[in-house]
Amino acid sequence: MRMRGAVAGLVLVVALAGCGSRTDAAGQQQDVAAAEAAGSADPATGADAAALGAAGATPPASGSASKSAAPPAIKAPTQTFAVGVSQFTFTRAGRTLRTLVLYPATGSAGGSPKSGAAVAAGRFPLVLWSHGLHGSPEGYQGVTAKIAAAGFVVAAPAYPYTNDKANPFNQNDMGNQPADASAVITEVLKLDTKAGAPLAGHIETGRVAAGGHSAGGYTTAGLLSGSGRDSRLKGGIIVAGGGMGGKFSGAATPVLFIHGDADGTVPYSSGRSLYDACTWPKAFLTLLKGDHGGGLFGSAPANQAVSRTMLDFLRYTLYGDGAAKGRLRSDATVSGAARYDGTL
Repeated sequence: MRMRGAVAGLVLVVALAGCGSRTDAAGQQQDVAAAEAAGSADPATGADAAALGAAGATPPASGSASKSAAPPAIKAPTQTFAVGVSQFTFTRAGRTLRTLVLYPATGSAGGSPKSGAAVAAGRFPLVLWSHGLHGSPEGYQGVTAKIAAAGFVVAAPAYPYTNDKANPFNQNDMGNQPADASAVITEVLKLDTKAGAPLAGHIETGRVAAGGHSAGGYTTAGLLSGSGRDSRLKGGIIVAGGGMGGKFSGAATPVLFIHGDADGTVPYSSGRSLYDACTWPKAFLTLLKGDHGGGLFGSAPANQAVSRTMLDFLRYTLYGDGAAKGRLRSDATVSGAARYDGTL
C-alpha cells in the first residue's frame, strides 16, 4: 500500500508539468489544470502523496476548542466599488514577492481593475490571496477583483518558486509560502501609514483574513497552523486545499472550506477531514460533482454560490456583519449543485 501511494505521487509530479491556466477573450480565467497542488492520501496508511509530503503538508489536526467572538461591527459597505490595482515588489530573506494589490476605487463599478485608480473614501479590511501551483495573481484576478469590489483591499503575491513564470519551478517550496504570505501582510499594512502611499489611511489594519486555492489553500492552512500561525488573521478561506504546518493553533478563528466532491487533484476527503477535525467556528461548502476549480471560475449556479459565500464570510469575519452571517446558508445552497454545513 505504501508503494501504491508513492507511485500515485510520482504520477502527479509528472502531471504537474502540464498544468496551468489560460484566459479567454473575456479575460476570465478558465480551469485547465487536472493536477495542481496535491496527491491523494493512501487509505491504508494515511500518508500524504509524495508531492505535498515533501512540501511540508501534514495530516489534519484539530485546533483550539475555544469559541471566538464575532469582531466588533463596523459599517460594512452597501455599494459595489470600482476596482483599482497597483503592483509592489516586496522581499523576505532574499525571496522576491511581486504582489498585486487590488482595492476599492473611485468611479463607476464594473469593468476591469484600473491601474493606479484613486482609492475610494473609507478604510477597508485586508485579504491575502494565495495562488495555486503554476498560478499567478493575474490568473485569479477575476476572483480577487470581486472581493475588492465588495469593500476589501486584496494582496495577491506571486510565490517565487511556484508561480507560472517560476524558473526554476519547485513545488517543494510550498512550505515556505506561509512565511512569505505573512511578510506580504506586514508590508501591505505598512502602506496605511506610509506618507504618500495611495493606500495611506485606507486600510483597517486590525482586520485581516487570508484565502487561497489549491496550493494556496494549503498555504492558508499553514498561516493558521503551528509555528507559522499569523495571529493577525480573523478568518481563513481554504479552497480545494488541505492541512499544512501542523495543528491549527492560536486563538479560534473562523474558517470557510470550499471543495468539490469530484476533485481529482486534491481529494474531497483532504478538505473534509481537516474540517471535521477543526474545533473552531467553521463552515463547509461542498460543490456537488465539483472539480478542482473549486467553483472559482465561471458563472454556473454553483460558482455564484461560491462567490456569494466567500463575500458573506469575509463581511462577517472582517466587518462583523451579522446579516451576512445570517445569509451564509441560503447563499451557499443550490439544489443539486452546492451544499452547506457549518457551526459559525
